[in-house]
Parts: sequence; structure tokens; C-alpha cells
Amino acid sequence: MMNEAIHTIMTRNPISLSPKHTISDVETLFKLNRIHHLPVVDDGKLIGLVTTYDLWSHRSSDAQTTFVTDIMNTCIVKISAQDKIGTAAELFLDNRFHALPVMEGDTLVGIVTTFDVLKYEFRKEYENIILYKDAFEPKLRTA
Repeated sequence: MMNEAIHTIMTRNPISLSPKHTISDVETLFKLNRIHHLPVVDDGKLIGLVTTYDLWSHRSSDAQTTFVTDIMNTCIVKISAQDKIGTAAELFLDNRFHALPVMEGDTLVGIVTTFDVLKYEFRKEYENIILYKDAFEPKLRTA
């Protein structure tokens, strides 16, 4: 059931940050785009991942002067676009994190989240669902 490749459900060309972005930038992107994970890329290479948990755990930091490099995770499990959805699901269950950067070599090509896997399985069971976000909210992106 979950033998399809990750590229079928991943978010392609995800919003990402550079090391020069601040916590304030992260907060803005999370709110505007209703997302919870942001890859941090430097010179085209993935160097970290910032999550809403990272933001919460550093809530006493000055949002205007603290850089993403001060709060990001650098120990990141990655997956390739050809890996199976079931592999992502197993990694999520085993490690209790909620996002995997999708890589082709050293290049970030997407991101897959627990929500993507859940939505994939849900749509297999219920063909004509309407998700509020998909139906009523415009896609917002700023970086």
C-alpha cells in the first residue's frame, strides 16, 4: 500500500531559509504558510531544519537578533525522492519527528511530513474529500 515513491506526495521546492534569517523570519513564514518545518540551506546545501518546537523551546530569545543557525537542528534524517512512502512512515514512527527533507544527492528537492503521509492514506480511502486548506485558502509563499 505504501510502496509508491516519496516524490508522489512530497512538497516540491519547499520554502527554505538561509543562515542569515532570524527567528522573526521563521515566525512569519510559519504563520503565513501554515507550516511547521523549514529547511535551512547555505550555498545550495542543506545545513539544518527549523521546527515549531525549536521556536517554542527558544521563546525567550530575541526574535529580531537570533539567527536560525542558533536554534536549528543539524542532525537530520533525510530521504530520497525514490524512497517509498512506507519508509518515511517507518522513520516517523521510529524517531517521532514529523518532517524529512527529500534529497537528490546534495540538493534539497522537497519535504515530506507526517501530514503528507496521513493525507495520502486518507485520500486512498475517501476519494472525494475536501480539505479546508486546499479548497478555501490561497497558497502563500514568501522568503
